[in-house]
Amino acid sequence: QVQLVESGGGSVQTGGSLRLSCATSGGTFSTYTMAWFRQAQGKERVFVAAIRNSITINYADSVKGRFTISRDNAKNTVYLQMNSLKPGDTAVYYCAANNRLRPSLRGDDYVYWGQGTQVTVSS
Repeated sequence: QVQLVESGGGSVQTGGSLRLSCATSGGTFSTYTMAWFRQAQGKERVFVAAIRNSITINYADSVKGRFTISRDNAKNTVYLQMNSLKPGDTAVYYCAANNRLRPSLRGDDYVYWGQGTQVTVSS
């Protein structure tokens, strides 16, 4: 059974940085497309970023230029480096995975999910 465990969330001020990690176990990590989604309180879950490999990456327009997704197949881990954080980035961030070859922006296309990690950005 595939398990995803996020870590690295916390509270920062506007302009600060955080690095989220998602450790995966129970599957063949290198074959997965990995993604990050977020859900703000009272709002729907939305796509943040996805990575298949170093040249197949997608970002939501709202985070382009500020967030960087990466993966380390040797460590079965995907990362989300978040810089220049804004209060609007406050949300629970979820890691997700599927076996598709191309990253999807749709949450319904992902089979495996982590439990989420809270990110709070104060002004």
